[in-house]
Amino acid sequence: MAPRFLIAALPAVACIACEPAGLKDGGTWKATIAGQQFSLTVSSSDATRTRGLGGVADIPVDGGMVFVFPNSEMRGFWMKDCVTDMDIVYLDPMGYVTAIHTMRKEPLRREGESLFAYEARLPRYSSVSPAQYAIELRAGRAAELKLATSQKVAIDAKALKAALR
Repeated sequence: MAPRFLIAALPAVACIACEPAGLKDGGTWKATIAGQQFSLTVSSSDATRTRGLGGVADIPVDGGMVFVFPNSEMRGFWMKDCVTDMDIVYLDPMGYVTAIHTMRKEPLRREGESLFAYEARLPRYSSVSPAQYAIELRAGRAAELKLATSQKVAIDAKALKAALR
């Protein structure tokens, strides 16, 4: 009787071991993009998505941020509080590139400028079609990597979605 219990319990243990490595909001996702290794900060909560790379003065050549959303829909990013240019690469749920933009830093909120006026003057960078992920890299990296729309980027969707929990 005991051996049957152990055999029955093994699949449950095996399933737990198969779960993604436990990416968390603010953690690091080791990604390979166009053959290059990157360490991307995971942004999977409203708080970290709102902050993004705002205030970051230098994005490492092998660094950046991956934004994980619970669903695929039209997305738009802006450069609120950003002090350096950066590339954004939008990906659909399967990892296909929907849009690539080089986002330029904008003058920060001016003295006496309302928050509404500041936000209204910032350009929006669209995903063009529904996207579930967005990757921000140092400005110029997307071109260096020869990334293009409709190109597939290898993603571990299961691990990235686990960061939403």
